Amino acid sequence: MRIGIDVGGTNTDAVLMDGRTVVGWAKSPTTSDVSSGITNVLSKILADTQAAPESITAVMLGTTHFTNAVVERRSLSRTAIVRIGLPATAALRPFVDWPKDLVEAIGGASYLVHGGYEFDGRLIAPLDETEIRAVARQIHAAGIDCVAVSGVFSPVNPDQEQKVAELLAAEIPGVRISLSHEIGRIGLLERENAAIMNACLVHLAERIVNSFRNALRTLGIQAPFFISQNDGTLMSAEFVEKYPVLTFASGPTNSMRGAAFLSGLKDAVVVDIGGTTSDVGVLTNGFPREASIAVRVGGVRTNFRMPDVLSFGLGGGSHVQPEPLQVGPQSVGYELTSRALVFGGNDLTATGVSGQQDILADIASL
Repeated sequence: MRIGIDVGGTNTDAVLMDGRTVVGWAKSPTTSDVSSGITNVLSKILADTQAAPESITAVMLGTTHFTNAVVERRSLSRTAIVRIGLPATAALRPFVDWPKDLVEAIGGASYLVHGGYEFDGRLIAPLDETEIRAVARQIHAAGIDCVAVSGVFSPVNPDQEQKVAELLAAEIPGVRISLSHEIGRIGLLERENAAIMNACLVHLAERIVNSFRNALRTLGIQAPFFISQNDGTLMSAEFVEKYPVLTFASGPTNSMRGAAFLSGLKDAVVVDIGGTTSDVGVLTNGFPREASIAVRVGGVRTNFRMPDVLSFGLGGGSHVQPEPLQVGPQSVGYELTSRALVFGGNDLTATGVSGQQDILADIASL
């Protein structure tokens, strides 16, 4: 038997399957530490179905935490970007097209060093190890341990990015490094943006994966666990810790794959409405259609593998501000039942707004 778990910003859901048969399901509010929310929902489903922990052969987890962190500008680590490209690429510096609040959320430290390649692999300039070590010491002095490295045409030749990573690791103890050629495609700015996004999420990824591990260990489930990625397939927990950006849009792609399974349709449009975001995507032959152009995530253009999904910060827990009218992107998330006005709290949310009369009544009660 296998268990599938979806950890959203508001609720955590679990389904137990025996082959292709749904044996049982459970829902529990997501918790701030993630782990206890997973433990609660697993305990409930095991109790309801009387399934023994040792009978579970695999656990698959999906989470929107990483997308939500970027959308809401929280739980992000301070991150530096080292671009290899001087004397070229200085006209458009890193973060040039980023929303100001997101740059502020991750610190926005950027450094340009000499190096890079032409499109055919010829050198723009050789690396200067003294220059790179000096940059590494500045990053370390600033207390930053998450670094993205991007080089001009590094997908053609990744050698310089890899060498810079070695030099950074030698100067910054415990540094987490994201290399752009491992994440994005040819376009420098979009690929660089994707690497920065990945780097600022690495600490969050480690915390969430450890929460998953602890929850399974607490219940005596020894089965291997996997985390869904945004092409509708799975990856190991260790891979997620290094490449959390690949979970972006995995929430809606899980819904799309689930819709294909339950409906028997392989080509369809699927709408996934969660607690923090709403997402619209397209199924093609049973799998999410991949975007063929740059995709914006949290207002930032990226060019790594992403499903063709329209996402916006509107979900059941989204804040509704009456004057001036604004809905989201901030959400009460897992605190919906304690903070939302419709549940006796003080925050007007989309859950409590189903029509004009509801809006007027909610506003009047504030």
